[in-house]
Amino acid sequence: MIVGTVREIKADEYRIGLTPGGAEVLTKAGHTVLVESGGGLGSGFEDDLYVSHGARIVDSAEGVWAEADMVVKVKEPLSSEWPMMRRGQVLFTFFHFAPDKELTEGVAATGSIAIAYETITDDHGGLPLLTPMSEVAGRMAIQVGAWSLERHAGGRGVLLGGVPGVMPARVVILGGGVVGTNAAKMAAGMGADVQIMDVKLDRLRYLDDVMSANVRTVKSDPSSVRSAITNADLVVGAVLIPGGRTPVLVSREDLKIMKPGAVIVDVGVDQGGCVETTRPTTHHDPIYEVDGIVHYCVANMPGAVPRTSTQALTNATFPFALAIANSGWKAAVAADKHLVEGVNIVEGEITYAGVAEAHGMKFSKLKL
Repeated sequence: MIVGTVREIKADEYRIGLTPGGAEVLTKAGHTVLVESGGGLGSGFEDDLYVSHGARIVDSAEGVWAEADMVVKVKEPLSSEWPMMRRGQVLFTFFHFAPDKELTEGVAATGSIAIAYETITDDHGGLPLLTPMSEVAGRMAIQVGAWSLERHAGGRGVLLGGVPGVMPARVVILGGGVVGTNAAKMAAGMGADVQIMDVKLDRLRYLDDVMSANVRTVKSDPSSVRSAITNADLVVGAVLIPGGRTPVLVSREDLKIMKPGAVIVDVGVDQGGCVETTRPTTHHDPIYEVDGIVHYCVANMPGAVPRTSTQALTNATFPFALAIANSGWKAAVAADKHLVEGVNIVEGEITYAGVAEAHGMKFSKLKL
């Protein structure tokens, strides 16, 4: 198979879908690897390094798209990339179709096979390709939240961990999954007063056992969420519905009961966000204010630490990419009940129920 990877063109995105080490494994397995010139520079991988590992450098993204049977990326293809995609070509990347009907329709119109990192499952019902980026984003949420709380950024001017004689900031984390757990660890380590909320009591019992004494667990419902955000200095949105639109837990009306200058970091912005006033921002312009509340809603947070993020992501994605290259996508999917969950669109048909439901589009059961 001819496997290609291109430079990401989304704003402030420096990750790449394939490392030089991955290129070497693919070429030794008999495949051809194409890398767009300069594609790995943002993650610290120069063209010469890819060449030394068996890849071939291609001058343009158009050249990679034209030759590759499968393109391995990090982020969803932007509209300028859709014309380069073709029928039957496999695209293996993050898509997050559920909140974006234009993207869904655009990719479907190309006739390509869209296999999404974020909906591939594991034996425990987890999302193993989303997990490493959720770990990065959860930890970053506290870093950027602490910065956003500083007065020059529009925040309340509160130090997250406080100092002797002064209370620490109160951090409320909505969601006890991978993002929420990592955010809680970071916030607790910095000395904050942390509440982590979830709807699942078993998850709360687990978190209560493993977290430090300054992390408290709270059952999530509309009333308890409103009560928690009333006293919060920092709210982290860490809610995920696999393959679906994130439910809104905090309405615009709720912002009125929050402290002026409080901060919301909505990590789930890729899936729509759990705050009504969430809208995507970039690393260059990350924050905005609504009704006196600072919002940090960067849609590709791990892109700010691309060296770490690329290595963490490809550790998880590469085994699937190799399986697809070795067997072809249909055989690879037929042999792996978890990879089948990643197939969102096939030659114009929506094959993932959550995406079809989100947009009121026709769902077509995957046929192999």
